[in-house]
Amino acid sequence: MFNKKTIRDIDVRNKRVLVRVDFNVPIKEGKVGDDTRVRAALPTIQYLLDQGAAVILCSHLGRPKDGPDPKYSLKPVADHLAGLLGKSVAFAEDCIGPKAEEAAKALKSGEVLVLENTRFHPEEEKNDPQMAKQLAALAEVYVNDAFGSAHRAHASTEGVARFLPGVAGFLMEKEIQYLGAAIADPKRPFVAILGGAKISDKIGVIRNLLTKADVILIGGGMANTFFKAQGYPMGDSLVENDALELAQQLLQSGGNKLRLPVDVVIADRFEEGANYRVISTGAVPDGWRVLDIGPETVEAYGRIIHGAGTVVWNGPMGVFEFPTFAKGTYGVAAAVAESNAISVIGGGESVAAIQQSGLADKITHISTGGGASLEMLEGLVLPGLAALQDK
Repeated sequence: MFNKKTIRDIDVRNKRVLVRVDFNVPIKEGKVGDDTRVRAALPTIQYLLDQGAAVILCSHLGRPKDGPDPKYSLKPVADHLAGLLGKSVAFAEDCIGPKAEEAAKALKSGEVLVLENTRFHPEEEKNDPQMAKQLAALAEVYVNDAFGSAHRAHASTEGVARFLPGVAGFLMEKEIQYLGAAIADPKRPFVAILGGAKISDKIGVIRNLLTKADVILIGGGMANTFFKAQGYPMGDSLVENDALELAQQLLQSGGNKLRLPVDVVIADRFEEGANYRVISTGAVPDGWRVLDIGPETVEAYGRIIHGAGTVVWNGPMGVFEFPTFAKGTYGVAAAVAESNAISVIGGGESVAAIQQSGLADKITHISTGGGASLEMLEGLVLPGLAALQDK
């Protein structure tokens, strides 16, 4: 299934290896908030160290606007990584230029260096060949282990692979294998669960999954737009009015594959302490809004999920940040966890929800990349992956 070379296929002994990792993590008061992505890169880093490589790590962090900005520095991540690896980690105050070159040159086999944020240079997002060349000059081999950035053609994800032989790391391989297999050759029935706020963000995904999945269960704010497209008044609910025609087309082409909630939880305000009640799908009174799927829907969706062979889930079922309106998302999470299906969860909010529900260890694979996993579900080619050497 995975047709790209990986770090297993090359000799890295005594070589400087540039690894694009996804260290785009939350930093609070100079410390790493959630280190899931850092831990996800450890198997690749440790393997390269064990094989006698000098490991140079590069990543972006956040969206710095005008060049270097201390609050987006990767220094706290380098310090955190040192703790996880149990060894010192060097840090270069730039990712290209004299400081980076000096630090890379000084690096010995078995040592680790973290480069400063690649987005401190605007050339990164422009996939500038000069920047890619400067990054490539730091090493002899390139490894892309940043699945979360593989859907972007940037200097550090795609450009650099034009100047250095590029292979995949273990995380990249694992992500592509699970998500790729789920779509290309799923164990049936294949059930897709799609939530989140907008249909427009997921048009391509819905269209692609209608050709692959047996059933698509819809929740979250996007369900409101489907309801309005069927003519139901939606009160103050979040609705994408400019996507109503599109929703009608998807309902027609989806037929019985596309399932909508049979009941919803409505509230009179968008906050935790709001008055709320459960109503059957239909008219939402003025001044009220849909904030979650209802208990009957959780039950109906649960029955479908329990019979599934493969489940792919992207996007929460309601405003799960408010405990009152998290029951739909957690109910679906519990059904996925209890099923015997191969389960793959992608997308930041669904991952946060599954971790908060305490059921993460019962999921086959939790993806680290929101945008990248969506583009895979859409059937698109990921530039960061395409740039790597074929087996």
